[in-house]
Amino acid sequence: MAASGSGSSEQLRRRRFATAGFVLAAVFLVSACSTRGLNRAPVEDRGAGMNRPLPGVVDSSAVKPLPGAENAGKPGYYTVKPGDTLIRIGLDTGQNYRDIGRWSNLENLNLIEVGQVLRVVPPVEATGVVVRPVTSSGATAASPATVASAPVAAASAPKPAATASSSAPTAGEDDVAWIWPVQGAGTVLAGFDEAKNKGLDIAGKAGDAVIASADGRVVYAGAGLRGYGNLVILKHNNTFLTAYAHNQALLVKEDQTVRKGQKIAEMGSTDADRVKLHFEIRRQGKPVDPARYLPAK
Repeated sequence: MAASGSGSSEQLRRRRFATAGFVLAAVFLVSACSTRGLNRAPVEDRGAGMNRPLPGVVDSSAVKPLPGAENAGKPGYYTVKPGDTLIRIGLDTGQNYRDIGRWSNLENLNLIEVGQVLRVVPPVEATGVVVRPVTSSGATAASPATVASAPVAAASAPKPAATASSSAPTAGEDDVAWIWPVQGAGTVLAGFDEAKNKGLDIAGKAGDAVIASADGRVVYAGAGLRGYGNLVILKHNNTFLTAYAHNQALLVKEDQTVRKGQKIAEMGSTDADRVKLHFEIRRQGKPVDPARYLPAK
């Protein structure tokens, strides 16, 4: 009996030990699960943060519209694209880049922004007079200063209403007596191609005289237009511009009046693969074939 009782006590002790071990294992398992739960990455509440701007990202709803944005797409206005410069815009629209800056109220002619809208035609004053850009004669058809200082009696005279045709070229502006921009005409290396070559490439030697193809006024002289090197742009009237590129030296300054045949530069190879003159005629900003306007050799 004693042995039997002792065996029962041993079995009971073993059962209690097993039960205690099971309980401890269960407690350890629950504890481990809880620990893993505490260390897992929190779930991001994307819905709650959708309206918060990301660091370094400008909230577009708070950005002011670019200058002139209200005129985008309107006739007489130009929207700045990547890579544009005011000089390029002036060449492509047939205007003096300084006039564009003035018409667009630019404080810094070297600072324009993509998406900004610029005025590229003369504005119309409250008097109904179109303010024309400076022409080769050095005078304007009208300017804010001259309009403001005009006598009252003259202002009261009847004037036709300004229309879109007010800034159109007047009769005879196409009748320009052109000459070749190099003495002796020169050999044409590459002819006009609207897609590949917007003018004529004319051969010559370094230092050869580059001459004005017609009377005009210098609207640009510098090297600020990529691909043209040292460049002179002349404005002849409200219709025509001419461009003279790749020069080794420029002999004129902006706003200077020049005469047909006057030496304005020396031929060179700036921004070019050889010595040559790249010559363009632009009609209202659009490149045209100079061979159609220059006299036959």
